[in-house]
Amino acid sequence: MSGSIQRIGDQGWLVLLGGGEFSFGETLALDEMWISKLEEGPVGFLPTASGSTDYAANFADYMKESFGRESVLIPIYRARDARRQKNVDRIDQAAAIYIGGGITDQLVESLQDTPALEALGRKLASGGLVVAIAGATQALGVFVRSLLGRDFVPGFGWLPGGVIEPNFDPGHDRRLRQLMDQEGVQWGLGLPAGSAVLLGPAGQQEILGPVFELEDSDGDFEILEGQTTEEG
Repeated sequence: MSGSIQRIGDQGWLVLLGGGEFSFGETLALDEMWISKLEEGPVGFLPTASGSTDYAANFADYMKESFGRESVLIPIYRARDARRQKNVDRIDQAAAIYIGGGITDQLVESLQDTPALEALGRKLASGGLVVAIAGATQALGVFVRSLLGRDFVPGFGWLPGGVIEPNFDPGHDRRLRQLMDQEGVQWGLGLPAGSAVLLGPAGQQEILGPVFELEDSDGDFEILEGQTTEEG
C-alpha cells in the first residue's frame, strides 16, 4: 500500500469501511477483520449520521448472532448529546466504537469540536479501535462532500491530507476528483462497498479490496487489493 495514506496517532486501529448492508451479509468479511483485533468489552454504536434507533438495534442483533459480541447504543443524535458526560463515558468504556453510516453532514455537525469527538480520539490513542462505514468514513477526511449544501466542508481531519469517497464506483469518479481539488488535499481513496482499509499501530495497514487511490485529481488510479504492511 502507498505510504501516502496517513492517519492521526500511532496506536490502535482506525477502520475505514466503504459500505454495504450487514443485514445481507455484505460486510461480514470486513467485520471479521476488525473484530479479530478487538479486546474484551462491548462495541459502542454511534447512530449519529442516520438518526435511527432501529439501525442500532439491528446492528446489536448482528453483532450477537454473527460474532457473539455485545453492542451498546451511544445515543448521540445532535451536538448537545455529544457534550453530555454520560455519552463521553460510554465511549471511554467501550472496547471499540462503530460509527454507523448515513448523512455525513449530520455526523460532522453533531460531533465537530465536542467532548465526544475528543473521546473518540482518546479511544484510538489509547490503543482502542474506531470503525466507520460509508458516509461516516468520509467524515474522517480533511473535507467532506455536503449532501445538503452541495459544497465541501471540513471533516474531522483524522486522515491528514486525505479524503474518502465511500460506496465508490470507478466508472463514476467525479465526486472523488472534486474532493481531491480542495485546498490541502494530497491523496484520496475510493472505497467501494465491500472494501476496507485498516490503519493500525506503527504504520501497519491491511486492506480488503479493491481500493482505488489517487494522488492527483487528474491522475490515474492505483488499485490496492489484498495488501498488508507489517509493523516496522
